Amino acid sequence: MAKEKILLVEDAEDILELVRYNLAKEGWQVSCATSGEEALNAVRQTAFDLILLDLMLPGVDGLEVCRRLRRDAATARVPVIMLTAKGEETDIVVGLELGADDYMTKPFSPRVLTARIRAALRRGRHVEPGEQADILNIGSLQIDRSRHEICVQGEPVRLTTTEFGILNCLTKRPGWVFSRYQIVEAVRGEDYSVTDRAVDVQIVGLRKKLGDLGSCIETVRGVGYRFRAQDEG
Repeated sequence: MAKEKILLVEDAEDILELVRYNLAKEGWQVSCATSGEEALNAVRQTAFDLILLDLMLPGVDGLEVCRRLRRDAATARVPVIMLTAKGEETDIVVGLELGADDYMTKPFSPRVLTARIRAALRRGRHVEPGEQADILNIGSLQIDRSRHEICVQGEPVRLTTTEFGILNCLTKRPGWVFSRYQIVEAVRGEDYSVTDRAVDVQIVGLRKKLGDLGSCIETVRGVGYRFRAQDEG
């Protein structure tokens, strides 16, 4: 089976080479870009399975690159992992709001990074020909878990892999309250460091995309979130 294609966008030569080496060692096909413009040109020419995106880039920065990727139908669902300097929580939150699926703070462990990439690739995997669809219908919401696709009132809604993971988590048990920690654990796996604010940002974005159905994702103050089926009182 062909290995996934990853675009690494990083302007620091030492970090670029370190990450490229470790990803190639895992068997992934790695292409590199050192600027936002170069990255955007690369995605026009090649269909990548995942993008590792540094925030601090010359010219077009990582946040703007992410914004453009999410606006383009061809790249809107490609998992994006942002690389950022430690402690830049504001940039992390903005990145998540723009649709990034994950982030890593520098310096980072290559082993942790490769584990995050595997998780993101699994979440973004499309159903293979012949695979049986796993479809859940809740009122006007249809969730195709095998294809990572949803429809609201018959209309497709484009979600990032993380947004889809959160919705999938909440809808598995409608009415059940999930803490932020439980949501993170379900979507990303254990030992994932993330702030409560980051989870809240993903929920806000998810509600917006669901339109009127977004009100079914309820905040339970002091606890977390739950999905209320439309026919509940």
